[in-house]
Amino acid sequence: MKPKYQVIIEDIKSKILSGDYSMGEQIPTESIMQEMYNVSRHTVRKAILELSNEGFLRSEKGSGTYVSNQYQSKTSGASANKTIGVITTYISDYIFPSIIRGIESRLNKDNYSLLLASTNNDVEQEKKALEMMLSYGVDGLIVEPTKSNLYNPNISYYLSFKEQDVPFTMINAYYEELDVPFFCLDDVQSSYLATNELISKGHTQIGLIAKMDDLQGKYRMKGYIKALGEAKLRFQPEHILSFNTETKLDLYANLKTFLTENKDEMTALVCYNDEVGLEVVNVCRQLGISIPDKLSIIGQDNSYIAKNATINLTTLTHPQEQMGHDAADWIIKKLQGKKELPNETYYQPVLVEGETIKELNAKRDEVR
Repeated sequence: MKPKYQVIIEDIKSKILSGDYSMGEQIPTESIMQEMYNVSRHTVRKAILELSNEGFLRSEKGSGTYVSNQYQSKTSGASANKTIGVITTYISDYIFPSIIRGIESRLNKDNYSLLLASTNNDVEQEKKALEMMLSYGVDGLIVEPTKSNLYNPNISYYLSFKEQDVPFTMINAYYEELDVPFFCLDDVQSSYLATNELISKGHTQIGLIAKMDDLQGKYRMKGYIKALGEAKLRFQPEHILSFNTETKLDLYANLKTFLTENKDEMTALVCYNDEVGLEVVNVCRQLGISIPDKLSIIGQDNSYIAKNATINLTTLTHPQEQMGHDAADWIIKKLQGKKELPNETYYQPVLVEGETIKELNAKRDEVR
C-alpha cells in the first residue's frame, strides 16, 4: 500500500499535468486537503514540500500554495539534446520493434534522444506514460493510441501538450475526437484487398476476425464489408468473431468454438493480423481442418512472425520501420519550424502471396 502522502503527490501531479490545475492557480488550503484526502496536516505538508522540491508547487508565506512550472525547466535543462517521447501499446512484441527502430534511426541522425514508454493497451498505463512525458518536459511526442476505438479518458493530457506547444503525432491509429496529425496504414484498404483476393478465388463464405477496441479493427471490418458489398455477397454476422484487449486471452478457446461451428460452411477467413492468423492455423491443426484445402486464411501486417512461421502465411504489407522513420522526421521538422507538414499520411498495403489460400474447387462450390 502506498504511503498517504504519496497518494496526494500523485493526485496533485495528475491534476497539474492534465490541466485541471493551471499554471499559477492556487491549490486548496491545507485544511481543505486534510478533508479531501482524509489525512493529517503533517501528511499534507509532507506532500506539498515534496511537490515544491520537484518544482510542481510554490508556497507564498501568508498567501497560499500555487501551481508552478519549474519542474519543466528542471528537466529540460538537464541536456542540450532535444528529447522525443515515444509511447506505444507494446515494445517487444509483433511489429513494434521495427516501428521503434525506424523512429530511433531518424532521431539518431539529428542527435535527438528517445524516451520510451508502453501502455499494454491500458488507459491507466497510458495516463502514467503521459504524465511521465509531461513531467520530463519532452520536446515532442510520438504516440500509438490506446484502445483508439473507445472513448479515451486521457484527452486532457494531449490538450496539455497542445497548450504547451509541444508537437505530437500519432501512429497506427488516432483519436477521432482530437485534431492530430497521424501516420497510418490504410486499414480499410488492407482488409478490402484481403477479402477481394478471396472473392477472386471463388470464395463466397468468408469470415472475419476483428479486434474492436482499436480503430484498426473498426476500419479493417469496414474494408471487409465494402468488398462483400461490391461483390453482392451477404454479410453474415455468424461469420464474424470479434475480440478486444482483455478477451484476447480467451481467443484460443473462442476460435475453437467459432471454427467448429462454421467449418461446414465458411471456406475462407480474413484475420485481424498475422498473430491472429497464425493462431487460427494452430487451432485448425488441433481440429483437423486442412489449410488451405478446407479453409483459406489471410493475415495482415507482413510481420516477422509471419516470415518466420512454419507455414508461409498469405498477408498484406505494413510500413513498420518506414512509418516510425516518417513520424520522427515529422516531429523533427516541426521543431525546426517547417511549415505545411502533412496532417494525414496513409500507407497503401500490398498483398504478399503465401500458401494459406487457394482457389475454391468449382465442384465443391456446386455442392454447397
